[in-house]
Amino acid sequence: MLPEIPLPFWPHAIPTFGLMLWLAAVVGGLVLERSFRRAKISADAIGIVMITVVAGIIGAKLWHVLDTPEEFREQGWRVLWDTAGFAWFGGLVFGISALVGQGIIAKIGALRTLDLASPAAAIGYGIGRIGCFLSGDGCYGKPTTLPWGMSFPHGIVPTYERVHPTPLYELGSSLVIGAWLWLRGGKRRPTGALLAEYLILTGAARFLVEFLRRNPHVLWGMTNAQLASAGSVVAGVLLLLFVSRRGAAEFVPVQETTAEPTA
Repeated sequence: MLPEIPLPFWPHAIPTFGLMLWLAAVVGGLVLERSFRRAKISADAIGIVMITVVAGIIGAKLWHVLDTPEEFREQGWRVLWDTAGFAWFGGLVFGISALVGQGIIAKIGALRTLDLASPAAAIGYGIGRIGCFLSGDGCYGKPTTLPWGMSFPHGIVPTYERVHPTPLYELGSSLVIGAWLWLRGGKRRPTGALLAEYLILTGAARFLVEFLRRNPHVLWGMTNAQLASAGSVVAGVLLLLFVSRRGAAEFVPVQETTAEPTA
């Protein structure tokens, strides 16, 4: 467990969650920049990622507060500044909204921007989960007797029993999904197809991991995250059917696009 990293030359320790979030943004920016270069697009990938990350953090925190009103009643407005408690779905919605807006402003196109950003989003999400694991912020799973079960006695939300290290499960699945999307991005495809695959794969992965998490069931025996994940899968399937039917001729063209930096 390493919730914070002390620095010999600075009186304050660095939260590992924040450090991994920064690393996720950097890696995501580099992957997006490579995607832009492969598509011969001239745009500020790092600036786009930074704005998207900030929007995603705000959305993830707000969604968590809405999903767990009892924490707000107990802690008040302080819960907004707590380093624990970020909801995946809120981050996804706000992050996608920020990407769409920037893609339109940069004249890349909304769907095409989301296509190009899909590998970066998957890999960045996985790296961010390392921060959850190191800080022990409570997103671990149910008790288990499996040999890789772990306890988090010194975490932000401590537990002394051996539980599923679900952040590591999500890290592994996200890296696999990110690699798959990167390979798929190098092939001819209709605009929006890569985004559709991202929604399907990440939604399915989170839906399955939720069976091992300790979140309460809210509807039809599913957690809030599972409902959101199911919606992501459905949206991805519908989008994939739509872009496939829209015309096999509408593949992403390889052309130079010049855009002003967004940040």
